Order: sequence, then structure tokens, then C-alpha cells
Amino acid sequence: MSYIVPRSCWGNIIFLNVHAPSEEKSDDSKDSFYEELEQFFFQFSKYHMKILPGDFNEKVETETIFKPKIGN
Repeated sequence: MSYIVPRSCWGNIIFLNVHAPSEEKSDDSKDSFYEELEQFFFQFSKYHMKILPGDFNEKVETETIFKPKIGN
């Protein structure tokens, strides 16, 4: 997990880059990752713009609703 906070005249922007544990990891490690992410995310003021790019290891191939957007 890494972040950068560029200051601007409109307010602060927080870019938080994350790489979530893969599906093969234990539930405990995934839960601790998301708890840490939540704590980190909410330590900043609600007035900061938060942008969260990263790799969340999401598996959406089984969701038919997303096929028009992402393909097979």
C-alpha cells in the first residue's frame, strides 16, 4: 500500500495505490488487509478527494452483468 497527497488550490487529493491479496490467500490475511485499508482510508478528512487505483484481484468473469463492458 502506498500513497501520495498532492496539494492543490481546490483541496488535497489522495492517491492510494493498493495490491490486494489473491484469492488463494487465507481469509484472515484478506480480512486484515481490508481492515488496514479501511483504517488508512478514513484517517484523512472527508473533504479530501480520495482516488483508489490498484489491483484488487477481483474475479468478474462469472458475473454476466459485466460482460458487455469487459468482455469474456
